[in-house]
Amino acid sequence: MTTTHASLDNSADSLAFRAAIRRERLAARLALASDARRHTATCTQIERHLSDWFAARTPTSFGFCATIRGEFDAVPVAERLIAQGWQAAMAVSVQANCPLEFREWTPKSTMITDRHGIPVPQSALVAAPDILLIPLLAFDAQGFRLGYGGGYFDRTLSALATRLSKPLAVGVGFALAKVDTVYPQVHDEAMDFIITENGICSIAPDVKGLRR
Repeated sequence: MTTTHASLDNSADSLAFRAAIRRERLAARLALASDARRHTATCTQIERHLSDWFAARTPTSFGFCATIRGEFDAVPVAERLIAQGWQAAMAVSVQANCPLEFREWTPKSTMITDRHGIPVPQSALVAAPDILLIPLLAFDAQGFRLGYGGGYFDRTLSALATRLSKPLAVGVGFALAKVDTVYPQVHDEAMDFIITENGICSIAPDVKGLRR
């Protein structure tokens, strides 16, 4: 497969292409979620690979999101990691068109809903974690992803790029989300790893295009 680099192309065709991918892959994911047995089995496989990935690392901090629209639910893995000495935080959208912020999370956290109606902890804000688990609506072999189009994770990763130790970006989702290309734009941030039910994929630095 030819390496695809982030492009300055912001044409109507490329935007329509990305919108079509979002619609198609969301429909596929919702179809998977409607089959409870298959969805549970697939999530169990992702949990296993994700747990193996964390097991090779020294406990530090990680961030994740509340699950929506049939996404993989990271809460069971987060609970086990906390028991192993990891610190967990949930991503929170405090302001529109701004980087995400993070609040400490434990299984006992009091949850409220944010301005999008997504469950988030009521706890105080904390520093950005060392590892970010990022949901995937679509992704390609170069590590670029599509979310719902808000750009929150791209802004967050870009804002954290100047940190002494930039967080690892770990895309987590279903293998059905993989496409030949997401037609990456110049602002898109590639993942360092992608984990699906099929396993763990490390994205080589020379394949990640214009990762900033």
